[in-house]
Amino acid sequence: MTPDELERAVVELRDRQAIHDCLMTYSRAIDRLDRELLLSVYHPDAVDDHGVFVGSAEDFADWAIAMHTKTHLSHQHCVFNYTVDLDGDVAHTETYYMFVGMNREGTPLAMSGGRYVDRLEKRDGRWAIATRVCVRDWAPLDEIPTSLDASAMTVVKDLDDQTRELMRSGAQPSRDHTDVSYQRPLVVDPSRVPAR
Repeated sequence: MTPDELERAVVELRDRQAIHDCLMTYSRAIDRLDRELLLSVYHPDAVDDHGVFVGSAEDFADWAIAMHTKTHLSHQHCVFNYTVDLDGDVAHTETYYMFVGMNREGTPLAMSGGRYVDRLEKRDGRWAIATRVCVRDWAPLDEIPTSLDASAMTVVKDLDDQTRELMRSGAQPSRDHTDVSYQRPLVVDPSRVPAR
């Protein structure tokens, strides 16, 4: 290995570690309801499409913290397998997650699982999320579904018709190349983002 190859390898490893740290920090921030830490994993102009919510990082932080405070006594966002497609100062990642929450009402335990599909960018030496799409892959259901409907795979209950339609019009799980995880560059349809 030449010195230039070694330097490139070290830079790539450092970038991959910074991306991993960003994704891990998201879980800590959301589980501690730490707004400042949560915002630190996003660029200021980031868009988060969580299916049930679509908007800016600041609006997402406010929505998520309020929703979890109202709905759960405690919760964990556990992340598992992830892949990184690194191209200079842009990275596309797919990170498997499992959510578990102790509910304030109804059944004691809520669970769901899916993937965070992200486009991260390194700006001024800092890796952060520029675009996030949350894909819901599973949730405990009362019966076997005939299709995978993201609006059924959420722990957020009592969805109104508008929110249910928003979830159905977004990314749905797919087991082929039509899955949002293959989209390059990852973008959120601007028609899904509410006007400010």
